[in-house]
Amino acid sequence: VQLQASGGGLVQAGGSLRLSCTASGRTFRSYVMAWWRQAPGKVREFVSANNWSGRGPYYADSVKGRFTMSGADDENTVYLQMNSLAPEDTAVYYCAASSSRPTIAQMRTTRQYQRWGQGTLVTVSS
Repeated sequence: VQLQASGGGLVQAGGSLRLSCTASGRTFRSYVMAWWRQAPGKVREFVSANNWSGRGPYYADSVKGRFTMSGADDENTVYLQMNSLAPEDTAVYYCAASSSRPTIAQMRTTRQYQRWGQGTLVTVSS
């Protein structure tokens, strides 16, 4: 599968953005899909993931209640709706896909993901 992320941009604190990750090839539901982010000078950080079992999505504590991950089958696209954005949300956001059926705990580790999108920059101004 190839992943194409888009939707990043510049937004003021308190604003919203919606990121998109379009998968080509197999349906995204064949994979555990996730969003990660990497701020300048920091390690890549888990944001959210979904194994489409009905129990997820799963979120990092830092975004819980503000971000929502969803998927659209007809577009083969996974979304990340981001509300109440804060300057600390500034980062390059990546979507990723795993075919290795990670556990809920494993979903929060980068090595479980075999495919990565190119990243889209989100900048939140104060």
